[in-house]
Amino acid sequence: MKIKRIEHVGVVVKDVEASRKLWEGCFGIKLGEVETNPHRPVKLALYPVGESMVELIAGTTPDSKHAKMVAEGKGGINHLCFEVENIDDALAELKAKGIPLLDQTPRIGHAGCRIAFLDPAGTEGCLIELAELPAEPHHA
Repeated sequence: MKIKRIEHVGVVVKDVEASRKLWEGCFGIKLGEVETNPHRPVKLALYPVGESMVELIAGTTPDSKHAKMVAEGKGGINHLCFEVENIDDALAELKAKGIPLLDQTPRIGHAGCRIAFLDPAGTEGCLIELAELPAEPHHA
């Protein structure tokens, strides 16, 4: 498996718009884009930092997974995402090495990436996402 870079660090927040004050106003990081997913109750704000990003994640309904996390005091750093060259090969290799997978097959994530999550039970408690970027650039 070839890990190319840290693609992003996911941070769960209560409200993407309210969080922009911190990331843009205090840290001076320019917003890359905001995404919503019509199939999931989530809103993302992507902040490029060097070759990586900070991905702010907020639930868009009170009963969504991310909104519940914030309500339970479990907001903040959520996961680390590695960009891989070939996600199918990476998942097969990790599975063969005994790493449990939350996603057995890739699904579509932010910016059209193919993504999959590893089970934190096999990664020392760290939620790790793998992402294979699309061949053609995504345009929001």
